[in-house]
Amino acid sequence: MTQQKGVALLLVLWVLALLSILLAGLAGWVQLESREALWERQHTEAILAAEAGINLAVVGLTDPAQRLAWGADGRPHSLAFERTQVQVSVFSERGKLDLNAASADDFAHLLQACGGASHARELAQALEQRRGNGQPPLRVIEELRQLPGMNQALFACMAPNVTLWSGQERPDPVFATPLLQRVMSLPNLKISGADPGPILTLYSVAQLPSGFSATLAVTLLLNPSTEGARPYRVLHWQE
Repeated sequence: MTQQKGVALLLVLWVLALLSILLAGLAGWVQLESREALWERQHTEAILAAEAGINLAVVGLTDPAQRLAWGADGRPHSLAFERTQVQVSVFSERGKLDLNAASADDFAHLLQACGGASHARELAQALEQRRGNGQPPLRVIEELRQLPGMNQALFACMAPNVTLWSGQERPDPVFATPLLQRVMSLPNLKISGADPGPILTLYSVAQLPSGFSATLAVTLLLNPSTEGARPYRVLHWQE
């Protein structure tokens, strides 16, 4: 009888241990689900605020009375949407290096400035080959990733300084990014009221009171004079 009681007690202890493990797993799963739900809610809230910043900037850029205040020189414009702080910066694509029009030497110089000196010549030659042989022009910035020797660090440095839409062999000094001004020895020109062109990149950073943030990088073709049409067309959208 004593032996049977001992076996029964052992079984009870095993069942209790198993239930404890199951309850601990369930509690962990519930906690994980709660964290994911909180992240999704915060992400959605921040993205919507960042999109609101983009739309407000477009309104200003297409309004002749406000356009000058939204100069395409990268200055951050601070906005507030309820609890969320938003900063929007505007850059002209004329101030970037056009991958379809720039010389291989200028492309190599930018690569060197981004830390790709050992692969600069190889990558520049690969770009030349990509643009030759009757192939279509590059259509998305991400095609840079396909060049042999291109890594994530290089691409992250290059992306804000290159474009596909200016059609210019060299960046416009008035709107050139600081890195390109230095690398290409461009004059530091600041001309108030200079035309940035119809193609602009807007960076909108939204930050919630909790510290959670989201960033949108959107390249737009503005169409302010087309009646009844959307005031812009999205060329590139990245979260």
